[in-house]
Amino acid sequence: MHPLARWKLRSVKPYVPGKPIEEVARELGIKTRIYKLASNENPLGPSPKAITAIKNALNHASFYPDDSFYYLKKKISEKFNVCEDQILFGNGSVEIMLQLALAFVNPGETIIAPKHTFIMYKVVGNIIGANVLEPDIHPDGYVDLDNILLTMPPDTKIIFIANPNNPTGNMIPQEHIERFMEQVRDDVIIVFDEAYYEYASYFTHFPDTFKYIKEGRNVVILRTFSKIYGLAGLRIGYGFTTPQIYEAVRKTRLPFNLNSMAQIAATSALDDEEHVKRTLKITEEGLRFLTSEFKKLGLKYVPSFTNFIMVRFGDKTKMVYDTLLRNGVVTRPLDPYGLHDWLRVSIGTMEENKKFINIIKEITG
Repeated sequence: MHPLARWKLRSVKPYVPGKPIEEVARELGIKTRIYKLASNENPLGPSPKAITAIKNALNHASFYPDDSFYYLKKKISEKFNVCEDQILFGNGSVEIMLQLALAFVNPGETIIAPKHTFIMYKVVGNIIGANVLEPDIHPDGYVDLDNILLTMPPDTKIIFIANPNNPTGNMIPQEHIERFMEQVRDDVIIVFDEAYYEYASYFTHFPDTFKYIKEGRNVVILRTFSKIYGLAGLRIGYGFTTPQIYEAVRKTRLPFNLNSMAQIAATSALDDEEHVKRTLKITEEGLRFLTSEFKKLGLKYVPSFTNFIMVRFGDKTKMVYDTLLRNGVVTRPLDPYGLHDWLRVSIGTMEENKKFINIIKEITG
């Protein structure tokens, strides 16, 4: 660490993403196809409509992006029936998290980022010099809202709540959210990170968090184009909040943070309902297949409402991960989350799912 760096950065551990295909090929010298099941990406790729829109727009890449996000904001406003001055945008939803922290949290104040949940909440808090509190999640794997209420200190400014939770994949019930919102202080900003909303709302009844924004509560809902819309490489996060929070956050947003191709692709992807339906169908089939195979193999897993599933291999976890990697299948080790006995595997095409299971059978057989 450079001696002139802010002292708080000494506690920051940079986010470690899932290994990209190119890196695995270089490291292991693999010449055949690599199956990436590590980062919860859409195995069908982007919407064909988004691809066509980008190709048609490439000749205009020399111009700066529309910093008002006019067309994308209008499309999202119509789709979700919200006012345009309630829609946030970021270079991925992670950037919106940082915008929020910069707008509302003074150094030394508290951000609550539950243990065994998306690690970037903690990273964001440490970057800005906040005190990051990590209460335990529920034994079943979802964020324990009652535990947050019991542990939150008076100087708490932001509470990050992943629903469904990443990396465990399960969801907070509606009644838990309602009970929490009745008890939580009004001077705390509640951030519901709903990156996997489209999957969860397809699999089950999804809790209504929009109503708290309509009531004027200090709530932010985060969504993304990285998952079901298959645009992870373009980095398009968005969110909903009150006009008052929007006004504060826009002061921490850097100009042109959402590039032109990202805006064009996202606007077109929202029109491609057929691509969304195909993605949901392949995800449902893949989840059903993997959970069935895990049961046959006697492997413990966490029921998922997302496009990934967490499975336990105990003291064999590292060996399983390494073996999968040598065979060209990339999964997600969960050591950074403190879940050393588990792997997270994304739902792929049926070919990819079967490749994963066949290797697991060889290891465990």
